[in-house]
Amino acid sequence: MNFPNFSPVGNAAISVQFGNVIAPEINRRIRQVMEYIVNQQDDAIIELVPTYCALLIQYNPLVYSYDEMCAYLTRACENFTTSDSSEFVSVVHIPTCYGGEYGMDIEFVAEHNHLTIDDVVSIHSGVDYLVYMLGFIPGFTYLGGLDPRLETPRLSTPRTLIPAGSVGIAGNQTGTYPSDSPGGWQIIGRTPIVMYDMNRDIPSTVNAGDYVRYVPISSDEFRYIENHRRDYTVEVLQHKVGDIRGNY
Repeated sequence: MNFPNFSPVGNAAISVQFGNVIAPEINRRIRQVMEYIVNQQDDAIIELVPTYCALLIQYNPLVYSYDEMCAYLTRACENFTTSDSSEFVSVVHIPTCYGGEYGMDIEFVAEHNHLTIDDVVSIHSGVDYLVYMLGFIPGFTYLGGLDPRLETPRLSTPRTLIPAGSVGIAGNQTGTYPSDSPGGWQIIGRTPIVMYDMNRDIPSTVNAGDYVRYVPISSDEFRYIENHRRDYTVEVLQHKVGDIRGNY
């Protein structure tokens, strides 16, 4: 299959497929196409929904036909530029308490991968994870870059309640639950910060295109931050793409 590939979704949306693997260069292209479309300030474009490998565009069919949208998006896709190692990106530091009452599955993850718990913490916190997209609930982060040594299957039976802030692993993915939710990921830790708040001007602490760095903290530090959330400022640093930790 040649990429990008266009396909209709009903009579008022189109999906643009950019590839079939989870890769930072594909995500970069999706974000650049989104930026191009947003900059056009076209009222006929109703919504943009990025995924790992595709972009869904909802549009007004009274303004554009499907063929016209294909032509529109072809022009948008031509504006792709390759990455520059000197480009700066946002790295959001997420304080995380691993194991114990906050990471009930960390022992299983360690045993499954023939590692110690300290190994799991060191490996997991040693990578800067690209935020590919947000879903399945508002603010849930789908991150790329999990070290293969930590890959662990989902729970055979999902839990009915995963506490907000829980950090989990499922297959070759990792991410953070922004609110209390059912879920089947292996929980290895928890952050005390609020990951999503609809009352904020920007509800999500992290957004697609950012990088997440999990920073290990003690249980005492967890409780301190939890009790002083109003005064706590999430650290966001600017790093060059070439200095990002991990295989990017």
